[in-house]
Amino acid sequence: MSDTQVRSETAMKTARTRGLDMKLEIIVIPVSDVDRAKRFYGDLGWRLDADFSSGDDWRVIQFTPPGSGCSVIFGKNVTAAAPGSAQGLYLIVSNIEAARNELLRRGVEVSEVFHAGGDVHTGADEPFLSGSLRVSGPDPERQSYSSFASFNDPDGNGWLFQEITSRLPGRVDADETSFASSSDLAAALKRAAAAHGEHEKRTGQHDEDWPDWYAEYMVREQAGKSLPS
Repeated sequence: MSDTQVRSETAMKTARTRGLDMKLEIIVIPVSDVDRAKRFYGDLGWRLDADFSSGDDWRVIQFTPPGSGCSVIFGKNVTAAAPGSAQGLYLIVSNIEAARNELLRRGVEVSEVFHAGGDVHTGADEPFLSGSLRVSGPDPERQSYSSFASFNDPDGNGWLFQEITSRLPGRVDADETSFASSSDLAAALKRAAAAHGEHEKRTGQHDEDWPDWYAEYMVREQAGKSLPS
């Protein structure tokens, strides 16, 4: 049994023993200039949820990325961490090129799309989830979890896009499947449509129950289960 299989089975067993909900909703990022950071994250198109202050000694600002259940907070006297020290902040997207192009359109400097290559445990490049050696372009097989792009805020806090189109087993409860945005739903529908086209080729006939087939495909894909054929 591979190490990946062991980790996946462990994740599924953990998911089955659910206790009290503990929802990760806030990440605090350290910044040196609060107003500059507010302009940057606002220009990303993120939703401004709060801007509270108390005199000159305390201020907190909250933004939420589109489709995210987790928000970021920064401000004055909200963290003792050094500005720019937050690294490895991941934004999950269903289309890495579209996400990168959206940032470029908004005037944000962002790396080219890259994937891991060679000996992923060594290299001069900045480490990321798959190692440290970055190879230009998306993953050649376009595997889920394997394509990235990175950018920084004005203080140097490090963000990465990671493309995920289907989850590993145990990561999503099939009974609670949801899509975070209309673009994610549209992308899932397109993948289901392509797979269903191949299904009809194999059967040699039109499938009148295609809505059910689409729904089953999309739920199974997101939950990391075997896909219908």
